[in-house]
Amino acid sequence: MNRLAREIKTRPAGLLRSLLMGAMMQLCAGPIQAAMTLTEAVTIAQANDPWLAGSEFRQHAIEAESTAAGTLPDPMVSLGIANLPTDTFDFDQEAMTQLKVGVSQLFPRGDSLALNQKRLALLGSQHPYQREDRRAQVAVTIAHLWLEAFRAKETIRLIEQDRELFEHLVDVAQSSYSSAMGRTRQQDLVRAQLELTRLEDRLTVLHERREMAHSSLGEWLRTTPDSRIGPATRWPQEGTGDLALTNTLPGIELQHPELYIAGGETSPQIMATYLRDHPALLSMDRRIDASEAGVELAEQKYRPQWSVNASYGYREDDPMDNDRADFFSIGVAFDLPLFTSKRQDQQVQSAIASAEALRTEKWLLLRKMIAAFETQRSRLLRLNQRQDLYRSRLLQEMNEQAEASLTAYTTDDGDFSEVVRARIDELNARIDALDIEIDRLKSISQLNYFFTTSSGSSEGETS
Repeated sequence: MNRLAREIKTRPAGLLRSLLMGAMMQLCAGPIQAAMTLTEAVTIAQANDPWLAGSEFRQHAIEAESTAAGTLPDPMVSLGIANLPTDTFDFDQEAMTQLKVGVSQLFPRGDSLALNQKRLALLGSQHPYQREDRRAQVAVTIAHLWLEAFRAKETIRLIEQDRELFEHLVDVAQSSYSSAMGRTRQQDLVRAQLELTRLEDRLTVLHERREMAHSSLGEWLRTTPDSRIGPATRWPQEGTGDLALTNTLPGIELQHPELYIAGGETSPQIMATYLRDHPALLSMDRRIDASEAGVELAEQKYRPQWSVNASYGYREDDPMDNDRADFFSIGVAFDLPLFTSKRQDQQVQSAIASAEALRTEKWLLLRKMIAAFETQRSRLLRLNQRQDLYRSRLLQEMNEQAEASLTAYTTDDGDFSEVVRARIDELNARIDALDIEIDRLKSISQLNYFFTTSSGSSEGETS
């Protein structure tokens, strides 16, 4: 039996710990790269989001349209020749022949101008709330992508850390199996080699997941030529490697922790009070207000539409050079909305129905948000229970099992395959604990979205 085999028989626990520490040191070694925090990633993604820029342009467009909507229509100018004789086409032949210049001005019905301006202004005021909601959604999306990338990165680290140990275990098993004094069986060697191969397969899958997570993050973090944050980003250029993330999980503070007491319940009425200032709902309120202004605007169509006109008629002197007086005309015109059942009544009913549809849409959105909150809340409570179980008992018990199996093997009271199995179980438990923590943070980020509140500023800008 070679020296390594003798040492694992005599000092197995110490040797395995040494191998474990060596693997960790190798992983920690290497060039230091600038690491991107979750906060930094969210900031870059929000500043890089074309949707936000588009929303600002849409708001400016509606505001400009609102200003234009409050202005009277342009006056109409008319030029013409009246009463021109068709036999000679002489301008001075007939006394009524004249060159006419007229101007007319149309006045919209009732308060249509002010109401249409108000309606458009309300439609424009929804965009700041929509941008606040979008920023909150982007923060949740980036948190999920960043955490998925961290999950793959950290799982790879844990597996590579134990892979080094398993490689040495395979070497020891091979040496013990080849030695006449060894008691390692062929099935033990095969099992150790199989577990090592399975680790390699898991690493391949995890590397693929990490690349996918980085690719998804790149969609949000890579700057564009029209980016508002400039080219200075931590995202590596093509061919320079993967994005470097921090080695520790971020601390995402849970908002309103009083709602997450185990065994407690939150009624829809209580949740509605928490959600009433959510920008998504405030945006819907502005749309509802605009639709109500649309109802008032439709009601103005029962009123007549007025116009005033004035004209000046120039006449030439008669053939005897006698002076002819020019003409001046002034008038008023208006329509009579008499047949309202097929037009005005239907337009008002359409506007009322549209307003009620928006109210229904708001309550559907509120109900959907409350249901999503309850789902995530229940999930978080279960994850908290699992986390407590892993931290208080399971991880320690898995480690004790691995140590016990190793001790039993060194005292000729166990077999090698049990040592391998126990180490795999311990690795899986540590990965499960990591998954629980990642899933908790993802749930917290989603739950915090529901408590996004508007800044109340005119621009609706939040960081």
